[in-house]
Amino acid sequence: MQENYLYSITKQFEYYKVLGEKTFVQLEEKELFWQYHTESNSIAIIVNHLWGNMKSRWTDFLISDGEKEWRKRDLEFEDVIGTKVELLEKWNDGWKCLFKALDSINTSNFNTNIYIRNQSHTILEAINRQLAHYAYHIGQLVFLGKIIKSNEWKSLSIPKGKSTDFNNNKFSKGKHKGHFTDDLI
Repeated sequence: MQENYLYSITKQFEYYKVLGEKTFVQLEEKELFWQYHTESNSIAIIVNHLWGNMKSRWTDFLISDGEKEWRKRDLEFEDVIGTKVELLEKWNDGWKCLFKALDSINTSNFNTNIYIRNQSHTILEAINRQLAHYAYHIGQLVFLGKIIKSNEWKSLSIPKGKSTDFNNNKFSKGKHKGHFTDDLI
């Protein structure tokens, strides 16, 4: 059960990482910094926040509070990323930290309680909390990408009006073992 969960949750995190990356590919560098208005976040700001959260939550995941003293959360919502290269470096650094932490979980430490802001969580609760948080923000950056690209946007899932074609293709292959993310990435 624990190994199945860890495999499944890793696949889900990978799925959201790919969604973000498929959004970045469709955008020109300047579009990563576009804001609807001054109080809204650009894709770069969202990435910076995700990076800060990932570094804080997943560094020393099993032994220290997920809200690190060195984290400067308020600065995560400032325009601090200057280039697409820097954005991708932070993006990859955050995910690397996350996947390294997930790889450190095994049957001998799976029942360890961990803390986020001094509140106890099971490993399951902490991982699910972060998955929901990242899905929320990655959904925002995908939506921003769709707004920015308008009619030029290439769907990251089943395109509008193509559900029947998609399902006919899937059902024509017979039953098979797969992961829900296999259909969309």
